[in-house]
Amino acid sequence: MQIKSAAVLGAGIMGSTIAAHLANVGIPTYLLDIVPRELTEKEKSQGLTMESPAVRNRLAAGGKQALLKAKPAPLYSKTDVELINVGNFEDDLKVLGEVDWIIEVVVENLAIKKKLFARVDEYRKPGTIVSSNTSGISINAMIEDMPQEFKEHFLGTHFFNPPRYMKLLEIIPAKETKQEVVDFMMHFGERVLGKGVVLAKDTPNFIANRIGTYGLIATAKEMQERGLSISQVDAITGPAMGRPKSASFRTLDMVGLDTFVHVANNVVENTDSAEEKAAFDVPKFMLDMVDKKWLGDKSGQGFYRKERTPKGKQILEIDYNSMDYKPKEKAGFASLEAAKAAPGSSVDKLKMLIYGKDEAAKFAWETAKKALLYTAAKIPEIADDIVSIDKAMKWGFNWKMGPFETWDAIGVEKSVERMKQDGEDLPPLVEKLLAKGYKSFYKKDEGRLYYFDLESGGYKPTIEKPEIIQLKEMKKADKVIKANSGASLIDMGDGVACLEFHSPNNAIGADIVQMINYAVEEVEKNYEGLVVGNQGKNFCVGANLMLLLMEAQDDNWDDINFIVKGFQDACMTLKYSQKPVVAAPFAMTLGGGCEVMLGSHRVRAAAETYIGQVESGVGLIPGGGGNKEVLIRYTEGVTDPKADLQPYVNKAFEMIAMSKVATSAKEAQDMNLLRDTDKITVNQDYLLYDAKQTVLAMAQEGFEPLRPKKLRVVGETGYAALKLGAYTMREGGFISAHDEKIANKISYVLTGGSVPANTLVTEQYLLDLEREAFLSLCGEPKSQERMMHMLKTGKPLRN
Repeated sequence: MQIKSAAVLGAGIMGSTIAAHLANVGIPTYLLDIVPRELTEKEKSQGLTMESPAVRNRLAAGGKQALLKAKPAPLYSKTDVELINVGNFEDDLKVLGEVDWIIEVVVENLAIKKKLFARVDEYRKPGTIVSSNTSGISINAMIEDMPQEFKEHFLGTHFFNPPRYMKLLEIIPAKETKQEVVDFMMHFGERVLGKGVVLAKDTPNFIANRIGTYGLIATAKEMQERGLSISQVDAITGPAMGRPKSASFRTLDMVGLDTFVHVANNVVENTDSAEEKAAFDVPKFMLDMVDKKWLGDKSGQGFYRKERTPKGKQILEIDYNSMDYKPKEKAGFASLEAAKAAPGSSVDKLKMLIYGKDEAAKFAWETAKKALLYTAAKIPEIADDIVSIDKAMKWGFNWKMGPFETWDAIGVEKSVERMKQDGEDLPPLVEKLLAKGYKSFYKKDEGRLYYFDLESGGYKPTIEKPEIIQLKEMKKADKVIKANSGASLIDMGDGVACLEFHSPNNAIGADIVQMINYAVEEVEKNYEGLVVGNQGKNFCVGANLMLLLMEAQDDNWDDINFIVKGFQDACMTLKYSQKPVVAAPFAMTLGGGCEVMLGSHRVRAAAETYIGQVESGVGLIPGGGGNKEVLIRYTEGVTDPKADLQPYVNKAFEMIAMSKVATSAKEAQDMNLLRDTDKITVNQDYLLYDAKQTVLAMAQEGFEPLRPKKLRVVGETGYAALKLGAYTMREGGFISAHDEKIANKISYVLTGGSVPANTLVTEQYLLDLEREAFLSLCGEPKSQERMMHMLKTGKPLRN
């Protein structure tokens, strides 16, 4: 089986963004929708009729066009939109015979879906996979009238919104779905679409929405009982409980309250259990909000509303008793503050909160208890194992720990004893676990992870894929070659080593520079090649800004020069290593992190990588060779020695001076930060494995180290042109005088400074210019103000 092309039926927000993600991974996709019933006033003024293609394809074309403006961007690169072709259900269903996958994303109405599938079957070729993105309608009910061959190739593929960013993909087989279809789609979803794939059952709302919706309704009801406010609940149910910062009600504002109520009603309408219906009965104040169209972000107000005041923007919260908006309340709970301040992991913080004594702790306990008991009671109804449920909640709702991992974290025996004191009944899963004398849902034995299985009453090993490398586990297995406070060199096996950054925020300091130099030396002697990668929150967001600012304020210029020279040399050591070096960036790869990446021979980037030289935002310029490497990437394709380099230098200048950041790895390719030889991994779980395979392939091909070459620069004339541009921008009021000063420093480095046009210079010459400019800006009071502001607020200052 293979999917080379696809068709998405339904061009609403979900349908169009699913089509966008298919385009992201290079799959040409048809986006089809219904023919509009009448002309718009604009179409009438243009002389169009109901037979005009522009009218008939209006809904699909509108969905496609919206992709270019939507935020967050559903496309890796705006050029990917060209892979989407629009059409309509009346004229274009014939294209379904050309594609390998047909995805239905129309209105959540069973009759409409069944009618559409009957039409689909007229055009699809045998063997074509058909799926529904329904969030809760029965998969089997949709196809009960369809031919057997159709049923065998049909399943649910429930994407979470927005499809580009949300990791969870629930696969829901129908009764007759062929196992080979299920297996293929799970592999395709994971490796090609980059999703965390969970096998779900054909039950209302499947796994994540079933548990997540239950938990949110239980949270709202508990809030009302205890008289807490919206913002107080969000303070409690956020990071302290291992949940996202958006917590409960801020999450609902982002999702849309109307969508949430619809999902809740899915369960109410599809269950015969009075207890279940009551559990999913949405509180009246939420229904009143829907009636008032206070739906959240998409309507401008929901549980929260922003208002402009003489003092600036103010965030108000809804008072669910009066239905008026009021200023946000401060949480002010001792147990919550203690949890936030608790040293150690999120587990320690959660236990501190759950087992506290004040109102916040009692609220956290009650809501957590209800969610845990409900989840345990739903096995095997909604899933066969606890692993699928834990993964679904982590990937679909961004929980740090799934329900059963949470239960283990707070202690199964201790929490169950308290539940019994509360008069709670234990689900069969928990009863069986305790009857066996077990104390946790998961256990580790000889390095393998096992989970408790209800059916067998024993532990089963979790499925471990060798392609998913965990550096933490490698460290436990004594694979560390050498380590210091900022970085480790780890043996990945097969002759490949991994240089892992693990300083606070992965900031580059002397310890990381030291380990870079050691890593290259060690790899050149004893290994096939090196991967530069880690599994922190971000690949690397740059240098240790606090250290740099302190040194500058103390006028320690020799120390700063030593630090910067050391980092420049380390990046050059990577570049001229005698063995292949492959960087594996992901998430934020900024400043010095970008320079480490640029110094590597190849890059294997996660699709969601945000790359750029952002130093001008803190009053500086790149100091680890970033100017030079960006310049090389823009000019290396110019082979004619007489060609004018100025347009390419201008683009390099624009990128650095404006602190432009690529918002995906594919956009980084568009911006020349990644080369054509660099590759992208859509599923970050496989990033280190793919980078390792790249190293091995380079070694097997007969890696040839780079040899230093002189670079042609535009010199004084090019510098004058860039300087004039910066002057014009300042005179026009577009940039400040200090921005102009920074721009001129960047220009001087990129053009080669005071040399004639077309002079050939060494890389070291450009590095010396860069370092001199970097040090001079460190001494500028306004640059120091920018550094201080960034450290205090996390935002750039334009002074």
